Amino acid sequence: MAAPKKFLVLGSNSFSGATFVDYLAAQGHEVLATSRSAEPDLALLPYRWHARKSEMRFERIDLNHNLDRLDELLRQERPTHVVNFAAQSMVGESWVNPDHWMMTNVVSTVRLHERLRRCDFLERYVHVTTPEVYGSTEGWVREDQTFNPSTPYAVSRAAADMSLQAYFQTYDFPVVFTRAANVYGPGQQLYRIVPRTVLAAIGGQRLRLDGGGKSVRVFIHMRDVADATLRVATLGKPGSCYHISGYELVSIRELVELILARLGRRFEDCVEIGPDRPGKDSAYTLDSFKIRSELGWRDRISLAEGVDDVIAWTERFKDALPSLPTRYEHKP
Repeated sequence: MAAPKKFLVLGSNSFSGATFVDYLAAQGHEVLATSRSAEPDLALLPYRWHARKSEMRFERIDLNHNLDRLDELLRQERPTHVVNFAAQSMVGESWVNPDHWMMTNVVSTVRLHERLRRCDFLERYVHVTTPEVYGSTEGWVREDQTFNPSTPYAVSRAAADMSLQAYFQTYDFPVVFTRAANVYGPGQQLYRIVPRTVLAAIGGQRLRLDGGGKSVRVFIHMRDVADATLRVATLGKPGSCYHISGYELVSIRELVELILARLGRRFEDCVEIGPDRPGKDSAYTLDSFKIRSELGWRDRISLAEGVDDVIAWTERFKDALPSLPTRYEHKP
């Protein structure tokens, strides 16, 4: 991999952001981490689980309110790479306060890009976006899929993506895009399907499985995503988008059965079947041929290995996890 760089990671308290910060530090890169919230419980901060050889610093900065402070940080530190995980990111909830999603994901994000495009020291800006911009799709989707957003969240992300493409074409702004779906791993929010299933089984609670879990997904471990993101940051072609995904298709029921089997539990004892949720998310099967062929990336962690990784995390932090939120908590 490339020689050590100085990274600024925005949205470092998110599951993906915190895991990526930890991965960067493990590779010896200098890391500046910012997020709008104070650092959460240690159980949700992978970059605090290990003593790392490289320097890592955190500062609380809200893109909606503290862009001037971020601008100062950029000028003082002159990071070679900026990776942006910061976004309002829940799909269904975006219908409740769509203006909050537009403010964070469009207005504040474009204001951020206006500052970044003037940073002559910036080698790459990685914009972590979403396959939600494609809307409902069928088959394996490649990076040239037409945008067809169908929720306020998806519309807000598509708007920022399109704005950045204009910046690339007009200013030669060194942006690269990543899109991943169904990411999981240690430190993930407890309302996501993998940790939720593990904790329900351990706690003797019955897991509700809407529609019987027939929907098919491709789950990918966040460490594999972190490896891919670093490759995109250092080797990606400006203006390009890269899908980060595996090819191991699994239904939600099969995933739950796998988790329960690793815990020695029976599906019938731990799960109750509910009706399908109206308007449930479409399955996104992302074709990752481009990142594999251009950047030499491949996913290395099997689903079974990844589930064991999450189980080990729940055991390590078994005293802290019961007090952590089990539902999404919106922050405007």
